[in-house]
Amino acid sequence: MAAPAARGSTPYQRWARATLLARTPETGTARTLVLRAPGWPGHLPGQHIDIRLTAEDGYRAARSYSLAAPGRGEHLEVGVQPVDDGEVSPYLAEDLPVGADVEVRGPLGGWFVWRPERATAPLLLLAGGSGVVPLMAMLRGHRTSGARVPARLVYSVRDPAQLWYGSELAAFAPPVSVRLLHTRAAPPGDPRPPGRIASTDLPDADGPFAPGVPDVFVCGPTGFVEYAADLLLLAGHPAERIRTERFG
Repeated sequence: MAAPAARGSTPYQRWARATLLARTPETGTARTLVLRAPGWPGHLPGQHIDIRLTAEDGYRAARSYSLAAPGRGEHLEVGVQPVDDGEVSPYLAEDLPVGADVEVRGPLGGWFVWRPERATAPLLLLAGGSGVVPLMAMLRGHRTSGARVPARLVYSVRDPAQLWYGSELAAFAPPVSVRLLHTRAAPPGDPRPPGRIASTDLPDADGPFAPGVPDVFVCGPTGFVEYAADLLLLAGHPAERIRTERFG
């Protein structure tokens, strides 16, 4: 099922059953959920899905979650960061039993996507916190497709305990590179003092990530996305090459 990865052009518009196969921790509170959705049409890196829960009294609540991996048959992988007092995310992160069903709809979103098979430009990714989830799908898509274009992730987290996909990010090798930024507390030996992303954290003004060269994707909380996008524009990156997705 889903073999040609749907290329994002055939939205699976009706709600369909999906079964939770596994839940793994990413941070102290964040979780990756692996679902099996029979009949899933496939998706592209950067897309998201809606997940809907139905209570015993019939009350329903749905939320959107980014897909963390490229299309892989009927398997979906999403990142869930619980929201305080949330209706859906705390239950998904901690309480939904493995083997239980939810409803899913998607794939959704046709703008914030990266198509590995068409990639000719370098890929510059800026993530804040859990905003790394759809960008991780792009890096994984880069790896599985055998893409040779350079790719760089600049990833900002509050402290090392908030890092998603730590061991996997550390294992990426050229042409993929990862730079970690810490805003509140940095690990011992990190030469960069904790602080908000700055112009000096962006790639050099020449080379594969020079303004105008790469396709740029930015994802994270609204404040991070707006600030990072302003830095990119000030550095000379054309607005039409910058795609953003925000939450919160």
